[in-house]
Amino acid sequence: MSIFHKGRALSCISFILLGLESVLYADPQLSSWFTEASIKYARIYKNTADRTAGTSSTTWTGQPLPTYAGVHEINYSPTWIYIRNSGLAPYVMGPWNNPNLPKNQGTANGVYRFPRTPTILTTKTLTGMGSIGFLVDGVSIYNTSDGFSYSYANSKDASPVAGIGLGDGIWNRDAWPNEKISFDYALNHPQPSGQYHAHVTAIGVRYLLGDNVLYNDSTKQYSENTGTTVFQHSPIIGWVNDGLPLYGPYGYSDPLDTGSPVRRMISGYVLRDGTYGTVNLTSSGRTSLPKWAQQSQGKTNPLTATQYGPSVSTTYELGHFSEDYDYLGDLGYTQGSNSTANGSTILFDLNQYNVRYCKTPEYPNGTWAYFTTIKADGTPWYPYNVGRSYFGSPTGGASTTSVMNVETSLTLYYKGSTSTVETWIANPVSLSGNTVTLSWNAVEGGTYQVSALTDLAGSTWTSLSGTVTPTGNIATKTENVDTTATPRRFYKLTRTGMATYDSVGY
Repeated sequence: MSIFHKGRALSCISFILLGLESVLYADPQLSSWFTEASIKYARIYKNTADRTAGTSSTTWTGQPLPTYAGVHEINYSPTWIYIRNSGLAPYVMGPWNNPNLPKNQGTANGVYRFPRTPTILTTKTLTGMGSIGFLVDGVSIYNTSDGFSYSYANSKDASPVAGIGLGDGIWNRDAWPNEKISFDYALNHPQPSGQYHAHVTAIGVRYLLGDNVLYNDSTKQYSENTGTTVFQHSPIIGWVNDGLPLYGPYGYSDPLDTGSPVRRMISGYVLRDGTYGTVNLTSSGRTSLPKWAQQSQGKTNPLTATQYGPSVSTTYELGHFSEDYDYLGDLGYTQGSNSTANGSTILFDLNQYNVRYCKTPEYPNGTWAYFTTIKADGTPWYPYNVGRSYFGSPTGGASTTSVMNVETSLTLYYKGSTSTVETWIANPVSLSGNTVTLSWNAVEGGTYQVSALTDLAGSTWTSLSGTVTPTGNIATKTENVDTTATPRRFYKLTRTGMATYDSVGY
């Protein structure tokens, strides 16, 4: 990479980038991935004191070497998108009120893939534990459950410390009320094997993408921008295993009119508190399942006594279990319109899978899409990202490089991390007196040598004294020059080395 400046006072500045080619892709399955931070180390706050002080760490227990954040490779064929990623966010993660810590999820031969053409089937597939997709920053998406349920025989919830297994699988614990104490400010947390993941609205990546989220640099907290009434359509924030995009919470009010106002998408789920025709679980007890849960569990009402859940109480508040919610479409209301049933009128935008068919900026002709759901104050609301079942056929998921490499027309779209080509920042040269400062976007952990030349017709570049190790992903180098005697000077940048890093999966 080379740069030159011309003129005694740098009145004319030009720069040349060698070996850098920029290609614009209109395919959102490729272009929506957030790769800007793949040249940066993943970081965590180890504790609240570090978060308060803004002191982050690039190594920690279980992650003894630095590794790079986010998505670091994207390949595609006519039928599949393949990604490699560390599973670690590009923002500072943590701390967490649990003993788990995140770590690089890369494996020697592992990739993750998504179908390029989603298939919508009548028979739906339940979402399982583990990844049901990935956010565009490389963080895993999990379903609504924390993996445990109520145990009637033991008269209590199963849990990681209860010692009674996973529970009956009838009244399933919702991760948001039961685990949010262990979420970081980005509303994510790691599980025991170190996979950092999102159960609810991904507010951290939404902030990076400019999706109506504020960040307080002093408190390190994210918040929904509730002070505005003018919204832009949310970007794609993730991809689900069935190949459908996951958008943030804001979409066109008329799903087929891109000129209609943008507003928050309304979930089709309500608490079973007696409103809108729901059963009032506080008075009836947890003795029946909503229709969607009957379908997913293969059960019918009335439940037998051994299938009952606990009474609504301060310990088991309404919303403690996923089955505490009813889907309005099962109660006579119509998705996408102000519809009246059971003496109430309500508007909701999304079906029981958290999906609607709509036009979006990326799909002006229309697509099926998931939307993350929140309340007006930004609080996550059920089913958060994806309903209990996938809307499309979930043919995507974990795969291997051997499967990817047998593709007959595989194309590399992006290769990041240490393979990234360095670029100059927007204004790469500044002059203060006789001091020239060069600045560029660097790969964190790299070592750089800057060389200079006074005439491009010459062949000998002179290395400036000292190498440069960037702070984060920005590197700078200064040189004192006699601007009266040297009206023109050319600079060349060479990466000469890389610090050792956790390269598993790269």
